[in-house]
Amino acid sequence: MSGEVLALALIVGAANWAFRYLPIRFGLGNGAQAGWLARFLAAVGPTAIATLFVASALPFVASGAALAPLAGTAGVVAVWVWRRSVVAATLAGAVAYAAIFAMMG
Repeated sequence: MSGEVLALALIVGAANWAFRYLPIRFGLGNGAQAGWLARFLAAVGPTAIATLFVASALPFVASGAALAPLAGTAGVVAVWVWRRSVVAATLAGAVAYAAIFAMMG
């Protein structure tokens, strides 16, 4: 693993931790506050998910091989509708994505 990848993983991990910990630490997770900071922090989660989705799908779409991201998304949606479990849906999407990715390469 190159130093750049390790540094990027550490930076992303620290930012992820901060976005999860700081709202709890400062009491912004209870929904009682309606200020701009509370609204900003409430939007961070869905925004981060959308960003990660686009970042993972763009290389496939650009190369014309969008099957793996589509399979992962279908796995997430199908299991979410079936079980209403975020954990199960996330795992199903990851497994579907990895299976198609492995078959492609």
